[in-house]
Amino acid sequence: MQITHGPVPLLHDYLIQAARELSDKIALVCMKQRISYGELDARSNALANSLVSGGVKRGDRVVIFADNTVETVVSFWAVLKANAVVSIVNPLTKSDKLSYLLGDCRPTAFITDAHIHSVFAEPTQACSHLRCMIVSGIIDDAILAALPHAIRWDDALASGDRSAPPARSCIDIDLAAIVYTSGSTGDPKGVMLTHRNMLTACTSISSYLELQEDEVILGVLPLAFDYGLYQMIMAFRTGARLVLERSFTFPAQILNLMVAEGVTGFPGVPTIFSILAELKSLKDYDLSKIRYVTNTAAALPVKHILMLKDIFPGARIYSMYGLTECKRCTYLPPKDIERKPSSVGIAIPNTEMWIVDEEGNKLGPDTVGQLVIRGATVMKGYWEKPESTAKKLKPGPLPGEQVLYTGDYCKMDEEGYLYFVGRMDDIIKSRGEKVAPKEVENMLMNIPGVKEAAVIGVPDDILGQAVKAFIVFEEGVTMPEKQLQKECQGRLENFMVPKYIVSVPSLPKTDTGKIKKTGLS
Repeated sequence: MQITHGPVPLLHDYLIQAARELSDKIALVCMKQRISYGELDARSNALANSLVSGGVKRGDRVVIFADNTVETVVSFWAVLKANAVVSIVNPLTKSDKLSYLLGDCRPTAFITDAHIHSVFAEPTQACSHLRCMIVSGIIDDAILAALPHAIRWDDALASGDRSAPPARSCIDIDLAAIVYTSGSTGDPKGVMLTHRNMLTACTSISSYLELQEDEVILGVLPLAFDYGLYQMIMAFRTGARLVLERSFTFPAQILNLMVAEGVTGFPGVPTIFSILAELKSLKDYDLSKIRYVTNTAAALPVKHILMLKDIFPGARIYSMYGLTECKRCTYLPPKDIERKPSSVGIAIPNTEMWIVDEEGNKLGPDTVGQLVIRGATVMKGYWEKPESTAKKLKPGPLPGEQVLYTGDYCKMDEEGYLYFVGRMDDIIKSRGEKVAPKEVENMLMNIPGVKEAAVIGVPDDILGQAVKAFIVFEEGVTMPEKQLQKECQGRLENFMVPKYIVSVPSLPKTDTGKIKKTGLS
Protein backbone atom coordinates (compact mmCIF):
# COMPACT_ATOMS: atom_id res chain seq x y z
CA MET A 1 0.00 0.00 0.00
CA GLN A 2 1.37 3.42 -0.95
CA ILE A 3 1.28 5.78 2.04
CA THR A 4 -0.27 9.13 1.07
CA HIS A 5 -1.92 11.62 3.41
CA GLY A 6 -3.28 15.12 3.46
CA PRO A 7 -1.13 18.03 4.61
CA VAL A 8 -1.43 17.11 8.32
CA PRO A 9 -1.67 13.32 8.77
CA LEU A 10 -3.02 11.93 12.03
CA LEU A 11 -2.55 8.43 13.39
CA HIS A 12 -6.00 7.14 12.39
CA ASP A 13 -5.30 8.08 8.76
CA TYR A 14 -3.53 4.72 8.59
CA LEU A 15 -6.84 2.89 8.96
CA ILE A 16 -8.82 5.37 6.86
CA GLN A 17 -6.42 5.08 3.94
CA ALA A 18 -6.13 1.29 4.17
CA ALA A 19 -9.93 1.06 4.11
CA ARG A 20 -10.03 3.33 1.08
CA GLU A 21 -7.45 1.35 -0.88
CA LEU A 22 -7.88 -2.19 0.51
CA SER A 23 -11.50 -2.23 1.66
CA ASP A 24 -12.11 -5.95 1.19
CA LYS A 25 -8.72 -7.15 2.41
CA ILE A 26 -8.68 -8.98 5.75
CA ALA A 27 -7.04 -6.66 8.26
CA LEU A 28 -7.64 -8.59 11.48
CA VAL A 29 -7.89 -12.26 12.44
CA CYS A 30 -8.97 -12.64 16.06
CA MET A 31 -10.70 -15.53 17.84
CA LYS A 32 -11.96 -17.04 14.58
CA GLN A 33 -13.26 -13.67 13.35
CA ARG A 34 -11.92 -12.27 10.09
CA ILE A 35 -12.53 -8.53 9.71
CA SER A 36 -11.77 -6.49 6.59
CA TYR A 37 -10.28 -3.01 6.52
CA GLY A 38 -13.56 -1.62 5.25
CA GLU A 39 -15.54 -3.20 8.08
CA LEU A 40 -13.05 -2.07 10.76
CA ASP A 41 -13.25 1.46 9.40
CA ALA A 42 -17.05 1.41 9.42
CA ARG A 43 -17.31 -0.01 12.95
CA SER A 44 -14.81 2.51 14.30
CA ASN A 45 -16.76 5.32 12.58
CA ALA A 46 -19.93 4.15 14.30
CA LEU A 47 -18.30 3.89 17.70
CA ALA A 48 -16.55 7.27 17.30
CA ASN A 49 -19.88 8.95 16.53
CA SER A 50 -21.47 7.19 19.50
CA LEU A 51 -18.67 8.43 21.78
CA VAL A 52 -19.17 12.00 20.60
CA SER A 53 -22.91 11.68 21.19
CA GLY A 54 -22.08 10.43 24.68
CA GLY A 55 -20.17 13.59 25.51
CA VAL A 56 -16.58 12.91 24.38
CA LYS A 57 -14.86 16.07 23.14
CA ARG A 58 -11.48 16.95 21.67
CA GLY A 59 -8.69 16.16 24.14
CA ASP A 60 -10.86 14.05 26.46
CA ARG A 61 -9.35 10.80 27.69
CA VAL A 62 -11.00 7.46 26.96
CA VAL A 63 -9.86 4.34 28.83
CA ILE A 64 -10.12 0.95 27.13
CA PHE A 65 -10.00 -1.74 29.80
CA ALA A 66 -10.03 -4.91 27.75
CA ASP A 67 -8.10 -7.83 26.31
CA ASN A 68 -6.70 -8.37 22.83
CA THR A 69 -10.08 -8.49 21.07
CA VAL A 70 -11.81 -7.13 17.97
CA GLU A 71 -13.62 -4.67 20.25
CA THR A 72 -10.32 -3.30 21.58
CA VAL A 73 -8.98 -2.78 18.05
CA VAL A 74 -12.18 -1.01 16.93
CA SER A 75 -12.19 1.10 20.11
CA PHE A 76 -8.59 2.28 19.67
CA TRP A 77 -9.28 3.76 16.24
CA ALA A 78 -12.70 5.06 17.28
CA VAL A 79 -11.27 7.11 20.15
CA LEU A 80 -8.77 8.76 17.79
CA LYS A 81 -11.51 9.48 15.25
CA ALA A 82 -13.50 11.12 18.07
CA ASN A 83 -10.56 13.58 18.50
CA ALA A 84 -9.90 12.09 21.95
CA VAL A 85 -6.91 10.54 23.72
CA VAL A 86 -6.78 6.75 24.06
CA SER A 87 -5.39 4.81 27.00
CA ILE A 88 -5.49 1.00 26.87
CA VAL A 89 -5.24 -0.62 30.31
CA ASN A 90 -4.35 -4.28 30.75
CA PRO A 91 -7.39 -6.27 31.96
CA LEU A 92 -5.17 -8.05 34.50
CA THR A 93 -4.96 -4.74 36.39
CA LYS A 94 -6.48 -4.95 39.88
CA SER A 95 -9.28 -2.69 41.15
CA ASP A 96 -7.11 -0.47 43.35
CA LYS A 97 -4.66 0.29 40.53
CA LEU A 98 -7.54 0.87 38.10
CA SER A 99 -9.02 3.34 40.60
CA TYR A 100 -5.70 5.20 40.65
CA LEU A 101 -5.51 5.32 36.84
CA LEU A 102 -9.08 6.60 36.50
CA GLY A 103 -8.44 9.25 39.14
CA ASP A 104 -5.21 10.24 37.42
CA CYS A 105 -6.37 10.68 33.81
CA ARG A 106 -10.06 11.45 34.54
CA PRO A 107 -11.61 9.79 31.49
CA THR A 108 -14.85 10.97 29.95
CA ALA A 109 -15.55 7.49 28.55
CA PHE A 110 -14.72 3.93 29.57
CA ILE A 111 -14.87 0.92 27.21
CA THR A 112 -14.66 -2.57 28.67
CA ASP A 113 -15.91 -6.16 28.65
CA ALA A 114 -18.53 -7.72 30.90
CA HIS A 115 -16.36 -10.64 32.06
CA ILE A 116 -14.18 -8.31 34.19
CA HIS A 117 -17.17 -6.56 35.78
CA SER A 118 -16.01 -7.45 39.30
CA VAL A 119 -12.80 -5.48 38.73
CA PHE A 120 -14.14 -2.31 37.10
CA ALA A 121 -17.55 -1.91 38.80
CA GLU A 122 -16.41 -0.09 41.94
CA PRO A 123 -13.69 2.07 40.34
CA THR A 124 -16.01 3.31 37.59
CA GLN A 125 -18.86 4.05 40.01
CA ALA A 126 -16.42 6.22 41.97
CA CYS A 127 -15.19 8.05 38.85
CA SER A 128 -17.16 11.30 38.69
CA HIS A 129 -15.78 12.29 35.27
CA LEU A 130 -17.40 9.46 33.29
CA ARG A 131 -20.09 10.55 30.86
CA CYS A 132 -20.18 7.39 28.76
CA MET A 133 -19.50 3.71 29.40
CA ILE A 134 -19.65 0.97 26.79
CA VAL A 135 -19.66 -2.71 27.78
CA SER A 136 -19.14 -5.61 25.38
CA GLY A 137 -20.03 -9.23 26.10
CA ILE A 138 -22.98 -10.69 27.97
CA ILE A 139 -24.12 -8.61 30.93
CA ASP A 140 -27.29 -8.70 33.03
CA ASP A 141 -29.67 -5.74 32.63
CA ALA A 142 -29.63 -5.00 36.37
CA ILE A 143 -25.83 -4.98 36.53
CA LEU A 144 -25.65 -2.72 33.46
CA ALA A 145 -28.17 -0.32 34.97
CA ALA A 146 -26.02 0.03 38.12
CA LEU A 147 -23.01 1.21 36.09
CA PRO A 148 -22.59 4.94 35.33
CA HIS A 149 -23.99 5.98 31.92
CA ALA A 150 -23.48 2.43 30.62
CA ILE A 151 -24.76 1.01 27.33
CA ARG A 152 -24.10 -2.25 25.51
CA TRP A 153 -21.47 -2.52 22.78
CA ASP A 154 -24.00 -3.51 20.11
CA ASP A 155 -26.22 -0.57 21.00
CA ALA A 156 -23.28 1.83 20.79
CA LEU A 157 -22.40 0.60 17.30
CA ALA A 158 -26.02 0.64 16.16
CA SER A 159 -26.53 4.25 17.26
CA GLY A 160 -23.51 5.68 15.43
CA ASP A 161 -23.10 6.60 11.75
CA ARG A 162 -20.91 3.98 10.00
CA SER A 163 -20.38 5.99 6.85
CA ALA A 164 -18.06 8.74 8.15
CA PRO A 165 -16.13 9.66 11.31
CA PRO A 166 -16.90 12.77 13.38
CA ALA A 167 -15.53 16.08 12.06
CA ARG A 168 -11.77 16.27 12.52
CA SER A 169 -10.52 18.93 14.94
CA CYS A 170 -7.08 17.59 16.01
CA ILE A 171 -3.67 18.53 14.67
CA ASP A 172 -0.59 16.36 14.87
CA ILE A 173 0.84 17.89 18.06
CA ASP A 174 -2.31 16.92 19.98
CA LEU A 175 -2.18 13.90 22.25
CA ALA A 176 -3.10 10.60 20.65
CA ALA A 177 -2.41 8.28 23.59
CA ILE A 178 -1.45 8.02 27.23
CA VAL A 179 0.48 4.83 27.95
CA TYR A 180 0.95 4.07 31.63
CA THR A 181 4.32 2.77 32.77
CA SER A 182 4.50 -0.23 35.09
CA GLY A 183 5.20 1.90 38.16
CA SER A 184 7.79 -0.45 39.70
CA THR A 185 9.28 2.47 41.68
CA GLY A 186 6.02 4.20 42.66
CA ASP A 187 2.66 5.11 41.18
CA PRO A 188 2.33 4.50 37.43
CA LYS A 189 3.08 7.51 35.24
CA GLY A 190 1.13 8.32 32.08
CA VAL A 191 3.45 8.79 29.11
CA MET A 192 1.90 11.41 26.82
CA LEU A 193 2.35 10.63 23.12
CA THR A 194 1.22 12.93 20.34
CA HIS A 195 0.03 11.91 16.90
CA ARG A 196 3.39 13.12 15.58
CA ASN A 197 5.28 11.01 18.15
CA MET A 198 3.46 7.85 17.11
CA LEU A 199 3.49 8.54 13.36
CA THR A 200 7.25 9.14 13.52
CA ALA A 201 7.90 5.96 15.50
CA CYS A 202 5.77 3.86 13.13
CA THR A 203 7.48 5.27 10.04
CA SER A 204 10.95 4.72 11.48
CA ILE A 205 10.37 1.17 12.73
CA SER A 206 8.46 0.08 9.64
CA SER A 207 11.34 1.26 7.46
CA TYR A 208 14.08 -0.74 9.16
CA LEU A 209 11.85 -3.82 9.52
CA GLU A 210 11.18 -3.53 5.77
CA LEU A 211 7.46 -4.14 6.27
CA GLN A 212 5.43 -4.98 3.16
CA GLU A 213 1.75 -5.01 2.32
CA ASP A 214 1.63 -8.82 2.23
CA GLU A 215 2.93 -9.20 5.80
CA VAL A 216 0.99 -11.36 8.25
CA ILE A 217 2.01 -10.15 11.72
CA LEU A 218 1.46 -12.14 14.91
CA GLY A 219 0.13 -10.16 17.88
CA VAL A 220 0.37 -12.12 21.13
CA LEU A 221 1.65 -9.24 23.25
CA PRO A 222 -0.96 -7.12 25.09
CA LEU A 223 -2.28 -4.10 23.19
CA ALA A 224 -1.90 -2.30 26.54
CA PHE A 225 1.87 -2.79 26.12
CA ASP A 226 3.33 -0.33 23.60
CA TYR A 227 5.32 -3.09 21.86
CA GLY A 228 2.07 -4.99 21.31
CA LEU A 229 0.09 -1.90 20.34
CA TYR A 230 2.57 -0.83 17.66
CA GLN A 231 2.28 -4.23 15.95
CA MET A 232 -1.33 -3.34 15.17
CA ILE A 233 -0.57 0.25 14.18
CA MET A 234 2.31 -0.74 11.88
CA ALA A 235 0.27 -3.55 10.32
CA PHE A 236 -2.51 -1.12 9.41
CA ARG A 237 -0.01 1.49 8.22
CA THR A 238 1.35 -1.08 5.77
CA GLY A 239 -1.98 -2.63 4.77
CA ALA A 240 -0.89 -5.94 6.30
CA ARG A 241 -2.89 -8.54 8.25
CA LEU A 242 -2.72 -8.76 12.05
CA VAL A 243 -3.28 -12.15 13.69
CA LEU A 244 -4.29 -11.17 17.22
CA GLU A 245 -4.30 -13.55 20.19
CA ARG A 246 -4.58 -12.94 23.92
CA SER A 247 -1.21 -14.46 24.85
CA PHE A 248 1.37 -17.14 24.16
CA THR A 249 0.04 -19.27 27.04
CA PHE A 250 -0.78 -22.21 24.73
CA PRO A 251 2.22 -22.30 22.38
CA ALA A 252 1.11 -25.32 20.31
CA GLN A 253 -2.19 -23.58 19.53
CA ILE A 254 -0.37 -20.38 18.52
CA LEU A 255 2.15 -22.25 16.37
CA ASN A 256 -0.66 -24.04 14.54
CA LEU A 257 -2.31 -20.67 13.94
CA MET A 258 0.97 -19.23 12.65
CA VAL A 259 1.25 -22.05 10.14
CA ALA A 260 -2.41 -21.80 9.06
CA GLU A 261 -2.26 -18.01 8.57
CA GLY A 262 1.19 -17.98 6.98
CA VAL A 263 2.63 -15.59 9.56
CA THR A 264 5.62 -13.60 8.28
CA GLY A 265 6.38 -11.37 11.30
CA PHE A 266 6.97 -12.70 14.82
CA PRO A 267 7.43 -10.03 17.55
CA GLY A 268 8.40 -11.61 20.85
CA VAL A 269 9.99 -11.11 24.25
CA PRO A 270 12.57 -13.24 26.07
CA THR A 271 9.92 -15.21 27.98
CA ILE A 272 8.29 -16.31 24.70
CA PHE A 273 11.63 -17.32 23.23
CA SER A 274 12.40 -19.31 26.40
CA ILE A 275 9.16 -21.23 25.91
CA LEU A 276 10.08 -21.94 22.27
CA ALA A 277 13.51 -23.19 23.29
CA GLU A 278 11.92 -25.89 25.46
CA LEU A 279 9.38 -27.13 22.91
CA LYS A 280 10.44 -30.58 21.77
CA SER A 281 7.92 -30.57 18.90
CA LEU A 282 9.02 -27.26 17.39
CA LYS A 283 10.50 -28.88 14.28
CA ASP A 284 7.06 -30.33 13.47
CA TYR A 285 5.77 -26.89 12.49
CA ASP A 286 6.41 -25.33 9.09
CA LEU A 287 7.51 -21.82 10.01
CA SER A 288 9.35 -21.19 6.76
CA LYS A 289 7.22 -18.14 5.90
CA ILE A 290 8.61 -16.15 8.84
CA ARG A 291 10.56 -13.21 7.38
CA TYR A 292 11.54 -11.45 10.59
CA VAL A 293 11.65 -11.97 14.35
CA THR A 294 11.94 -9.06 16.79
CA ASN A 295 12.91 -8.81 20.44
CA THR A 296 12.95 -5.71 22.60
CA ALA A 297 14.32 -4.72 26.02
CA ALA A 298 17.91 -5.97 26.41
CA ALA A 299 19.99 -7.88 23.88
CA LEU A 300 19.04 -11.49 23.37
CA PRO A 301 21.28 -14.07 25.07
CA VAL A 302 23.60 -15.67 22.52
CA LYS A 303 21.95 -19.07 22.95
CA HIS A 304 18.55 -17.55 22.07
CA ILE A 305 20.05 -15.91 18.97
CA LEU A 306 21.42 -19.28 17.87
CA MET A 307 18.09 -20.96 18.66
CA LEU A 308 16.11 -18.41 16.64
CA LYS A 309 18.49 -18.67 13.68
CA ASP A 310 18.06 -22.43 13.79
CA ILE A 311 14.24 -22.31 13.99
CA PHE A 312 13.87 -19.49 11.46
CA PRO A 313 16.85 -19.96 9.12
CA GLY A 314 15.47 -17.60 6.47
CA ALA A 315 14.35 -14.86 8.87
CA ARG A 316 15.92 -11.55 9.80
CA ILE A 317 16.53 -11.47 13.58
CA TYR A 318 16.23 -8.01 15.16
CA SER A 319 17.51 -7.32 18.66
CA MET A 320 16.03 -3.99 19.77
CA TYR A 321 15.91 -1.70 22.78
CA GLY A 322 13.51 1.04 23.78
CA LEU A 323 11.35 2.54 26.47
CA THR A 324 7.79 3.83 26.52
CA GLU A 325 8.98 7.44 26.74
CA CYS A 326 10.25 7.32 23.13
CA LYS A 327 8.92 3.96 21.91
CA ARG A 328 12.18 2.70 20.37
CA CYS A 329 15.80 3.76 20.82
CA THR A 330 17.86 1.30 18.79
CA TYR A 331 17.85 -1.76 16.58
CA LEU A 332 20.63 -4.15 15.63
CA PRO A 333 20.70 -4.69 11.85
CA PRO A 334 20.37 -8.46 11.26
CA LYS A 335 23.66 -8.52 9.34
CA ASP A 336 25.44 -7.49 12.57
CA ILE A 337 23.89 -10.00 14.97
CA GLU A 338 26.77 -12.48 14.72
CA ARG A 339 29.43 -9.77 14.71
CA LYS A 340 28.00 -7.86 17.71
CA PRO A 341 25.59 -10.27 19.46
CA SER A 342 25.60 -8.41 22.78
CA SER A 343 24.77 -5.03 21.22
CA VAL A 344 21.29 -3.53 20.93
CA GLY A 345 22.42 -1.73 17.81
CA ILE A 346 22.28 1.72 16.29
CA ALA A 347 19.82 4.61 16.61
CA ILE A 348 16.56 4.04 14.75
CA PRO A 349 16.09 6.18 11.62
CA ASN A 350 15.42 9.89 12.20
CA THR A 351 16.74 9.91 15.79
CA GLU A 352 20.06 10.64 17.46
CA MET A 353 21.66 9.27 20.65
CA TRP A 354 24.68 9.87 22.84
CA ILE A 355 26.03 9.00 26.29
CA VAL A 356 26.54 11.54 29.11
CA ASP A 357 28.16 11.56 32.54
CA GLU A 358 26.47 12.75 35.75
CA GLU A 359 27.12 16.39 34.80
CA GLY A 360 25.59 15.96 31.33
CA ASN A 361 28.92 15.97 29.45
CA LYS A 362 29.13 13.75 26.37
CA LEU A 363 31.29 10.65 26.81
CA GLY A 364 33.51 8.87 24.32
CA PRO A 365 33.46 5.22 23.22
CA ASP A 366 33.41 2.34 25.71
CA THR A 367 32.54 4.60 28.66
CA VAL A 368 29.41 3.85 30.67
CA GLY A 369 26.98 6.71 31.21
CA GLN A 370 23.33 7.68 30.77
CA LEU A 371 21.78 7.36 27.33
CA VAL A 372 20.17 10.46 25.82
CA ILE A 373 17.72 10.32 22.87
CA ARG A 374 16.87 13.16 20.48
CA GLY A 375 14.03 12.95 17.98
CA ALA A 376 10.33 13.40 17.27
CA THR A 377 9.59 10.05 18.97
CA VAL A 378 10.33 11.58 22.39
CA MET A 379 7.21 11.89 24.56
CA LYS A 380 5.53 15.18 25.35
CA GLY A 381 5.96 14.41 29.06
CA TYR A 382 4.27 12.58 31.92
CA TRP A 383 0.58 13.33 32.36
CA GLU A 384 0.23 16.07 35.01
CA LYS A 385 3.61 15.23 36.57
CA PRO A 386 5.85 18.23 35.82
CA GLU A 387 8.55 17.28 38.34
CA SER A 388 8.94 13.77 36.92
CA THR A 389 8.87 15.21 33.41
CA ALA A 390 11.66 17.68 34.25
CA LYS A 391 13.91 14.80 35.31
CA LYS A 392 13.51 13.12 31.92
CA LEU A 393 13.16 15.99 29.44
CA LYS A 394 16.07 18.42 29.54
CA PRO A 395 17.50 21.07 27.22
CA GLY A 396 19.26 19.62 24.19
CA PRO A 397 22.30 20.80 22.23
CA LEU A 398 20.24 23.12 19.99
CA PRO A 399 18.36 26.17 21.31
CA GLY A 400 14.78 25.66 22.43
CA GLU A 401 14.69 21.86 22.24
CA GLN A 402 14.27 19.12 24.81
CA VAL A 403 15.83 15.66 24.72
CA LEU A 404 15.11 12.48 26.67
CA TYR A 405 17.39 11.41 29.50
CA THR A 406 16.47 7.72 29.56
CA GLY A 407 17.66 6.79 33.05
CA ASP A 408 19.53 3.85 31.54
CA TYR A 409 23.24 3.15 31.79
CA CYS A 410 24.70 2.27 28.40
CA LYS A 411 27.94 2.50 26.43
CA MET A 412 28.79 2.84 22.75
CA ASP A 413 31.66 1.31 20.82
CA GLU A 414 33.87 3.03 18.24
CA GLU A 415 31.36 2.26 15.48
CA GLY A 416 28.41 3.81 17.34
CA TYR A 417 26.76 0.52 18.39
CA LEU A 418 24.99 0.67 21.75
CA TYR A 419 25.34 -1.77 24.66
CA PHE A 420 22.70 -1.72 27.38
CA VAL A 421 24.25 -1.94 30.85
CA GLY A 422 21.28 -1.50 33.19
CA ARG A 423 18.57 0.73 34.60
CA MET A 424 20.08 3.40 36.82
CA ASP A 425 17.57 2.48 39.56
CA ASP A 426 18.64 -1.20 39.37
CA ILE A 427 22.39 -0.73 39.75
CA ILE A 428 23.88 -2.68 42.68
CA LYS A 429 26.68 -1.05 44.67
CA SER A 430 28.89 -3.82 46.03
CA ARG A 431 32.42 -3.46 47.44
CA GLY A 432 32.39 0.15 46.22
CA GLU A 433 31.82 -1.02 42.64
CA LYS A 434 28.74 -0.62 40.45
CA VAL A 435 27.26 -3.94 39.30
CA ALA A 436 24.77 -3.99 36.42
CA PRO A 437 22.29 -6.83 37.06
CA LYS A 438 21.74 -7.23 33.31
CA GLU A 439 25.42 -8.08 32.74
CA VAL A 440 25.28 -10.84 35.38
CA GLU A 441 21.92 -12.09 34.06
CA ASN A 442 23.23 -12.28 30.49
CA MET A 443 26.17 -14.36 31.66
CA LEU A 444 23.90 -16.71 33.62
CA MET A 445 21.49 -17.03 30.69
CA ASN A 446 24.32 -18.29 28.47
CA ILE A 447 25.02 -21.22 30.79
CA PRO A 448 23.53 -24.36 29.16
CA GLY A 449 20.38 -25.45 31.00
CA VAL A 450 19.50 -22.02 32.45
CA LYS A 451 16.08 -20.86 31.26
CA GLU A 452 15.72 -17.56 33.13
CA ALA A 453 17.77 -15.47 35.53
CA ALA A 454 17.13 -12.44 37.72
CA VAL A 455 19.74 -10.59 39.76
CA ILE A 456 19.14 -8.17 42.62
CA GLY A 457 21.13 -6.48 45.37
CA VAL A 458 20.49 -7.43 49.00
CA PRO A 459 21.78 -5.65 52.13
CA ASP A 460 25.15 -6.85 53.39
CA ASP A 461 27.05 -5.54 56.43
CA ILE A 462 30.45 -5.89 54.77
CA LEU A 463 29.76 -5.37 51.04
CA GLY A 464 27.05 -2.73 51.36
CA GLN A 465 25.01 -4.77 48.90
CA ALA A 466 25.58 -8.37 47.93
CA VAL A 467 24.68 -9.77 44.53
CA LYS A 468 21.91 -12.38 44.66
CA ALA A 469 20.84 -14.43 41.64
CA PHE A 470 17.62 -16.37 41.10
CA ILE A 471 17.79 -19.15 38.50
CA VAL A 472 15.07 -21.07 36.67
CA PHE A 473 16.42 -24.20 34.98
CA GLU A 474 15.10 -25.74 31.80
CA GLU A 475 12.92 -28.80 32.28
CA GLY A 476 14.90 -31.81 33.49
CA VAL A 477 18.05 -29.78 34.27
CA THR A 478 19.65 -29.45 37.71
CA MET A 479 22.97 -27.93 38.67
CA PRO A 480 24.58 -27.54 42.09
CA GLU A 481 25.18 -24.01 43.38
CA LYS A 482 28.94 -24.61 43.53
CA GLN A 483 29.04 -25.37 39.80
CA LEU A 484 27.12 -22.18 39.03
CA GLN A 485 29.48 -20.20 41.26
CA LYS A 486 32.44 -21.67 39.39
CA GLU A 487 30.89 -20.68 36.05
CA CYS A 488 30.40 -17.13 37.37
CA GLN A 489 33.96 -16.89 38.69
CA GLY A 490 35.32 -17.93 35.31
CA ARG A 491 33.27 -15.35 33.38
CA LEU A 492 32.79 -12.35 35.67
CA GLU A 493 34.93 -9.88 37.57
CA ASN A 494 35.14 -10.83 41.26
CA PHE A 495 32.87 -8.04 42.51
CA MET A 496 30.12 -9.17 40.08
CA VAL A 497 30.03 -12.82 41.18
CA PRO A 498 26.78 -13.53 43.06
CA LYS A 499 27.24 -14.20 46.76
CA TYR A 500 23.94 -16.10 46.71
CA ILE A 501 22.45 -18.24 43.93
CA VAL A 502 18.95 -19.62 44.45
CA SER A 503 17.18 -22.10 42.18
CA VAL A 504 13.43 -21.38 41.90
CA PRO A 505 10.67 -23.08 39.86
CA SER A 506 9.56 -19.75 38.30
CA LEU A 507 10.08 -16.00 38.50
CA PRO A 508 7.33 -13.41 39.08
CA LYS A 509 6.26 -11.60 35.90
CA THR A 510 4.58 -8.34 35.02
CA ASP A 511 1.43 -8.23 32.87
CA THR A 512 3.68 -7.92 29.80
CA GLY A 513 5.81 -10.98 30.61
CA LYS A 514 8.84 -9.13 31.99
CA ILE A 515 10.51 -10.47 35.12
CA LYS A 516 9.22 -8.54 38.14
CA LYS A 517 12.10 -8.08 40.57
CA THR A 518 10.00 -6.30 43.18
CA GLY A 519 8.70 -9.76 44.12
CA LEU A 520 12.21 -11.07 44.87
CA SER A 521 14.21 -10.80 48.08
